[in-house]
Amino acid sequence: MTSTEEGNTDTNQWTAKERRVHEYWMREAIKEARKAEKLREVPIGAVVVYQNQIVGRGHNLRETSHNATTHAEMLAIQEANHTLDNWRLADCDLYVTLEPCPMCSGAMILSRIRHVYFGAYDQKGGTAGTLMNLLTDSRFNHQVEVTGGVLLDDTKALLQNFFKQLRAEKKAMKKAKRAIENEDKG
Repeated sequence: MTSTEEGNTDTNQWTAKERRVHEYWMREAIKEARKAEKLREVPIGAVVVYQNQIVGRGHNLRETSHNATTHAEMLAIQEANHTLDNWRLADCDLYVTLEPCPMCSGAMILSRIRHVYFGAYDQKGGTAGTLMNLLTDSRFNHQVEVTGGVLLDDTKALLQNFFKQLRAEKKAMKKAKRAIENEDKG
C-alpha cells in the first residue's frame, strides 16, 4: 500500500481480498449509522475490530443523549475497552463512516488504535487528513494509521440523503407555518 500526501493509505492499492475485508467491516459501520438515522440522528456509525471480531459498536447519539461527546467512535471505543477489559486498543482497527473529528481522533490516539478506516471525508471537521491529520502527527506519543474513502460513495450518500431529507422537512414546516399564519390574518 502507498501513502498519499495526507498520510492516508490508498485504497486503490488493495488486493481483492483486502478490499472485501475492509468493505465488510465498513458495511458493519454503515449498519450502525442506520441505527442513528432511525433515531433521527446524523447517520454516523463505527465498529472496533480485534482479531477479526467486532469488540465495539457505536452510532451517533448526540441529539438523543444531549451529550456532545456521544459520537459513534467514542461509543465504539468505550465498548471495546469494556469488552477487552483494557483501555489500550493497540491491536484494534476502527471503521467509521465519516472522517473523525478532533475529539474522536484524540480518543483514538489515547486508546492506541492501530488503524482507522473511514468512509466519507469531512470538509468541515475532519482531522484524519482533510483539515489536518492529528492521527499521524509525530509529536504525539502514538500515531494511528489512516485510510480514507472506504465505500466512499455509500457513506457519502448516506449523509447527503439524510441532510437532503432534513432540509425538505424544514422547508415543508416553514411552508405550513406560513399557511397557518396567513389563515389567522385572513
